[in-house]
Amino acid sequence: MTATPPSTSPPTSGATPTGFALPAGFRFGVATAGFQVEGHYNGPGEVRNNWYGWERDGRIEPSGIAVDFWNRYEDHLDRAVAAGCDGFRMSVEWARCEPRDGEWDETAFDRYRAIIAACHERGLEPLVTLHHFTHPWWLGEEFWLTLDSPERYTAWVERAVAELGSQVTNWVTLNEINILALQSFLLGMFPPGRRMQAGEALRCLDHLLTAHVLGYGAIKDRFPDAVVATNTNTMSVYEFDRLLSDVLLARLHDVSRADLGSWLRDRKAAYAAQVEPIIGPEKLVKRIIAKRFPMEWALPRAVEAVYGSPHRCTLDVTQLDYYAPGIQGNIKLPGHRTAGGRTPIPGQLLWDQPPDAEAFKAFVPSNVAPGRPLWIVENGLCNRVRNGRSHPRLDGYDRPRYLREYLAAMVDLIATGQPIGSYYHWSLVDNYEWGSYEPRFGLYGVDRERGTRWLDTDSMGFDAAGEYRRIIEGLRAGDRSVLHERPAR
Repeated sequence: MTATPPSTSPPTSGATPTGFALPAGFRFGVATAGFQVEGHYNGPGEVRNNWYGWERDGRIEPSGIAVDFWNRYEDHLDRAVAAGCDGFRMSVEWARCEPRDGEWDETAFDRYRAIIAACHERGLEPLVTLHHFTHPWWLGEEFWLTLDSPERYTAWVERAVAELGSQVTNWVTLNEINILALQSFLLGMFPPGRRMQAGEALRCLDHLLTAHVLGYGAIKDRFPDAVVATNTNTMSVYEFDRLLSDVLLARLHDVSRADLGSWLRDRKAAYAAQVEPIIGPEKLVKRIIAKRFPMEWALPRAVEAVYGSPHRCTLDVTQLDYYAPGIQGNIKLPGHRTAGGRTPIPGQLLWDQPPDAEAFKAFVPSNVAPGRPLWIVENGLCNRVRNGRSHPRLDGYDRPRYLREYLAAMVDLIATGQPIGSYYHWSLVDNYEWGSYEPRFGLYGVDRERGTRWLDTDSMGFDAAGEYRRIIEGLRAGDRSVLHERPAR
């Protein structure tokens, strides 16, 4: 089985004028998530997910209609095609499909079937996520701490795959397991909003990773040729990132259960040697993490699931989300300067995260696994829009420049033999960013002060979608010079 799907793009192999060719079947896409784009969650008479309590109590900005993808999905998909894409990452939302315990909404599955069919009609290969930070409200905010959460999740996977699997080849079981656990139980930014609860964060991680292994098996049981993985958000601290993937990959490396602990310690040392020259030693953070997150016993259920699985490896591809991996650099003093003023928050905000394409070039090879392609399934730049006003980034970056630099770095990696098979930009359009509409990542901007009117540019005023399309067309033709040209604004 090959994990790289056949492409509807023009052929990319063979000699080109510049001597560069994308790998055969390479895909360019955009990434989205259901709760962030669909709309119509958590309001009166609407489907409720685990963010309902926070919206109801006014702790966060209501999600409202988001960008109304649920009703206007064809318009959104047309925009993705106009941006040059042949891949579309989306999620199927558990809360919409099972709004009450044991009650399945067939009309929701019908709509998802229609969305996936519309992707295929447009030459967009769907990459479908089955859990993107949300679950039904009736399961409770602390669902991932319950002992049966992996099994409950697997039952959802079985139903979703039975309904949709004939249309889908590529699956993400759970999005960013590491971020979900940290934001929920260490940083308090996701429901239930716990802070510095290391034991609960570990338990959540263990259950989420176990759920992936079980979900992988459920998909493969029904569709053996499906391509299944989970994606991590790249972080400089081993325990919060590569540890999770290494547990899943251990058997692929012929590591016995008895030798797992020592092998993970060796992998941690190797990872540090790769990333510290770029990020710095981060000694304080790593001392704290090593004390609170000991590797030998941190993920007992997941380890048992991995070694009990009939599958030697439960990652068909390495899926990577890349933003700003440095942990220690995200710690800031309250009152520090940010885009649009100063902030009391003791951390780096999304629109201040520093782009670093050279660091990207160093991190990607550290995530390559034997015989496995690597897909970049999220990568993007954030800017801030508040009360209708777009604030420039403090570092002066714009989205076209970001795209050129990161895709140039990716092309350099491909040229050196790194097995990169796809790139998905986050995101197609400015959407709901987990409690707020201030962070903007879209190739297309949205004027929320006038409903959900799409802009022809991004929210900083640049033709980011046009630049993405221009780069894609150039790279498909083997022309790397498009990465060094700056079109007029």
